[in-house]
Amino acid sequence: MNARTELLDIRTSTHSMLLKSVMVLSKNIGITNNVESRLTESTDVARNMTDLLKLQIATKNLSEQKFCDMFEDSCAQFLKQTLSQLGKLYPGTWDVHQVSGRNRLKIAEYEQYAHLIALDRAAKNDAELAAALGSDYTITPDIVVVRETEDDDTINKSALLVDETVARLSSLRRKNGGRSLLHASISCKWTIRSDRAQNARSEALNLIRNRKGRLPHIVVVTAEPMPSRLAAIALGTGDIDCVYHFALYELQETVTNLGMADAAEMLNIMVNGKRLKDISDLPLDLAV
Repeated sequence: MNARTELLDIRTSTHSMLLKSVMVLSKNIGITNNVESRLTESTDVARNMTDLLKLQIATKNLSEQKFCDMFEDSCAQFLKQTLSQLGKLYPGTWDVHQVSGRNRLKIAEYEQYAHLIALDRAAKNDAELAAALGSDYTITPDIVVVRETEDDDTINKSALLVDETVARLSSLRRKNGGRSLLHASISCKWTIRSDRAQNARSEALNLIRNRKGRLPHIVVVTAEPMPSRLAAIALGTGDIDCVYHFALYELQETVTNLGMADAAEMLNIMVNGKRLKDISDLPLDLAV
């Protein structure tokens, strides 16, 4: 019998946490809260997936905002655990955390977007400028992966690489006074609706347009069970790196079991086109 990988164990424990705390059954209609009861296919897919996951689902009353927050927390915990196991792929000091408070200028804490503070200050003092800018420079990710700057002793550990004569503007060098580097911006969508898909794309485009320096990874993690809705955010290029499903393998098996040929074909298009992956792919992809 083959040994289980660490990544599989963390994936399974994340599913367990999600199903016990976030994916809950409606007391009235007996379906999970990531589906619409009026859509028969959606309820069939969700029921079959939870059977495949073989985990107990709690029955409780939670607000939509509450289970969305809990989904974000589960995703953040998954990344913390997996990144801690991939030390050689992630040299340096890293931090993964859920963004709380929805501070619209949270992104300005990081090196690539620090200039947005000055932009916001200027807009507050100039009504015409504020009207021209709108809110295009405001970005509120759900989860961030951050790399801290490095001191010279660490950089010079193997050889004398930097001193006062070189690398005087590098963002990674702490001595240059830069801020922490935003490595990834992760948007968590418990379900996908048309407005949520567009919000994620708008956020991604703002990250692309407004950065100075290296673009962070821009990804979406979701538990949406319907391939047609996943396609609304996964298909296309230019904004989001990729969409990651919290249980892609189980979703693929489900649509096959239910004989949903069109849904299976749509999933294959997204997977083969490298637009949809499983959550277990995410920590390795972020190392690139």
